[in-house]
Amino acid sequence: MFQALEDNIKGKGIKIVFPEGNDPRVLGAAVRLHAEDIVDPILIGNSEEIQQLAEQKNWKIDGITIYSPDTYEQMDEMVEAFVERRKGKNTQEQAVEMLKDPAYFGTMLVYQDLADAMVCGAVYSTGDTVRPALQIIKTRPGVSLISGAFIMVPPHENGQKLVFADCAININPDAESLAEIAIESAKTAKMFGIDPKVALLSFSSHGSAKSPEVDKVAEATRIAQEKAPDLMIDGELQFDAAYVPEVAKQKVPDSEVAGKATVFVFPEVQSGNIGYKIAQRLGNFQAVGPILQGLAKPVSDLSRGCVEEDVFKVAIITANQFLIN
Repeated sequence: MFQALEDNIKGKGIKIVFPEGNDPRVLGAAVRLHAEDIVDPILIGNSEEIQQLAEQKNWKIDGITIYSPDTYEQMDEMVEAFVERRKGKNTQEQAVEMLKDPAYFGTMLVYQDLADAMVCGAVYSTGDTVRPALQIIKTRPGVSLISGAFIMVPPHENGQKLVFADCAININPDAESLAEIAIESAKTAKMFGIDPKVALLSFSSHGSAKSPEVDKVAEATRIAQEKAPDLMIDGELQFDAAYVPEVAKQKVPDSEVAGKATVFVFPEVQSGNIGYKIAQRLGNFQAVGPILQGLAKPVSDLSRGCVEEDVFKVAIITANQFLIN
């Protein structure tokens, strides 16, 4: 899977900014990405500290751009652009302080087209990664929220890759938001070569149970089908009905998605987060993400428990998002 994504971006000079340049996991991934000409990394941090870390690890960082907010020569222009973008919500004095934060600084590099995308979250929390993106980059036209999807890679080579969403961002989305998450998740599936068959999940299948929670998912399905008639979308479906063909034949025999779903949209983040971790820990699926969907320009959130390989792969995904955005 990743080889095709890597080949798609290799040598194209896509610039990815990493606000946590002093972190050895991030620096190691950046060195590899640069050495293999996959992307052009931009590291944010103290250049002397980064150089010392590279020497300790015997890594070559020649040719990698390093910026520090404290010494950035175009900071005045960045502050002015930030204040204008915030439209009176922050003063110039506040902007100066906020842009000392590497996450805000990196996000502004993307906003000003000095970088194509950003990868952050090895040290920062999801909230601290997403907040600058929402305030500065914002969502694409026609999209009202961002969401977090995971690509679930099966342990066996010939298994079907799946998309799980939203497992990271929206705590309890309403029907309209859930429909938008379903449509954006289908786009993410296509990026990974997955034929999107979208199941909106519930504890009910086509009215087998009655509750406001079920009604929300059924309404979200109706909205998503109306907005994206070209996509295969169905709901509400229980997970076994969505995933297992034999169960689908019994519970929802007329569904085009049931038993064949590849994109699974959870009704709220609690079940999504639990679901992907069960698949990861009990099913030995590899969970790649979260991939942030819906932003005008790509920003990716790492897990604070990530390893260097995770940073490397997320950067490749993010660069591919830039190409299709």
